[in-house]
Amino acid sequence: MATPGSGFWSFGSEEGSGDAENPGTAKAWCQAAQKFTGGIGTKLCALLYGDGEKPMETGAKEGLGSAEKTPACTCNNKPCSCQKADINYAFLHSTDLLPACNGEITTLSFLQDVMDILLQYVVKSFDRSTKVIDFHYPNELLQEYNWELADQPQTLEEILLNCRTTLKYAIKTGHPRYFNQLSTGLDMVGLAADWLTSTANTNMFTYEIAPVFVLLEYVTLRKMREMIGWPGGCGDGIFSPGGAISNMYAMLIARFKMFPEVKEKGMAAIPRLLAFTSEHSHFSVKKGAAALGIGTDIQIPYTPPYNGFVPFLVSATAGTTVYGAFDPLLAIADICKKYKIWMHVDAAWGGGLLMSRKHKWKLNGVERANSVTWNPHKMMGVPLQCSALLIREEGLMQSCNQMHASYLFQQDKHYDLSYDTGDKALQCGRHVDVFKLWLMWRAKGTTGFEAQIDKCLELAEYLYNKIKNREGYEMVFDGKPQHTNVCFWYVPPSLRSMEDNEERMNRLLKVAPVIKARMMEYGTTMVSYQPLGDKVNFFRMVISNPAASHQDIDFLTEEIERLGQDL
Repeated sequence: MATPGSGFWSFGSEEGSGDAENPGTAKAWCQAAQKFTGGIGTKLCALLYGDGEKPMETGAKEGLGSAEKTPACTCNNKPCSCQKADINYAFLHSTDLLPACNGEITTLSFLQDVMDILLQYVVKSFDRSTKVIDFHYPNELLQEYNWELADQPQTLEEILLNCRTTLKYAIKTGHPRYFNQLSTGLDMVGLAADWLTSTANTNMFTYEIAPVFVLLEYVTLRKMREMIGWPGGCGDGIFSPGGAISNMYAMLIARFKMFPEVKEKGMAAIPRLLAFTSEHSHFSVKKGAAALGIGTDIQIPYTPPYNGFVPFLVSATAGTTVYGAFDPLLAIADICKKYKIWMHVDAAWGGGLLMSRKHKWKLNGVERANSVTWNPHKMMGVPLQCSALLIREEGLMQSCNQMHASYLFQQDKHYDLSYDTGDKALQCGRHVDVFKLWLMWRAKGTTGFEAQIDKCLELAEYLYNKIKNREGYEMVFDGKPQHTNVCFWYVPPSLRSMEDNEERMNRLLKVAPVIKARMMEYGTTMVSYQPLGDKVNFFRMVISNPAASHQDIDFLTEEIERLGQDL
């Protein structure tokens, strides 16, 4: 149970208790936390490292124990800056928080306790002695806790407990040994930006309600277009809810460019359309084709009689999801130019390499694209979600999507209406996704992102060189990976002397799922696996977390071998 007013809760002894190997580091961290965060840092320090590691406040009296009650504040300052009052959340509800009358003290105390919970989680996310996951099966979690919604409100004490419980079973995606998805890591500036965005709680459809955020979107999208290579950052763009929607936007706009009448008259008024993509492209290309009424027969190889079909789009991929491969963009651009077909580049995963002088050549030709999807929440480590669609032709997106809703987009406003960007989006309500990218870019600079990305690619090369000739490992494809995707099979000792036949494949396909399940049950690390085409289940290791190091790569291989030796 939570202690009323404390805001603290332990994840359990198996999670470790801080930096036991380096107590000096622990003390330094405590001192910094105390200096810059005051009460929050002091309490977090005491929780993580014990009272013996907590630095004494300057001028504080010895012997002031935690059992001693803090008197309630009686000052008239709003917001109050006094020491937090002793508040018992067991008798309080959300109706006691602002905008309740005299709710300032309770609100500040409650939010500080929420912050304590969040900061504890953040610090533990980077502690290698903690688990990546405290895995429980769905039925276990459903039975252990009451997740149902009720008619009567819970107390604030119970609300804090809900927060702690949720984070207890959350995956630590910022953990240095979490390699499961393309989106990993936990950036502190990005996290702060997300907190600020939620506090502002506004919508991106008009300048009048999101003035700074709209301007930052304008500035950031222009910079991204410059990075692509479009002169002066010309064109248009928008932040959307993920790469799948960005890809669908591109397909929608490409169709409108070729057949603008489709907006009013529908698909019946235009010929049958044909889009091309590779068999390794993201499944969202197919989903977009299905959603837009184009159909899903869009993959190469495709050899229909073209009578009645009109090719309108080629969707190339810069960084495929599984292999991390890059399509030959220059050659594709030549074909698209010859046949006057829209060229889209899905660089959701590979777009971040444009920040690196060492690796951006892998996207040579992207500057010739008509549209580009780029997800900063992947390789650049921006907190989810942050995906941009970038269009080379200015005004086209607006023409394709605008509906002139007069209650939002009045034409007689007193400012430049070009900053009312909502009518070019499919959404009406649109989350502020730009601020975390913008603030991180300000904090790191382009060179900071470059160093981060180069490090991840170097770690991938380290893993590849480590296992390519190592006993018990087989690479899924020949050659050095183009991105941070390293795809391999772990072959247990029992299979190493077997002939390469169907029986061996049937046994090998079971290896990765068992090792992955054991990883999750122990909570030590997470890495993805999948089959692809005629290839049975293999591990797909991806590195996008700047917290990862060579020791984490070494740990991963050792853990795979430990968990798979008996299979």
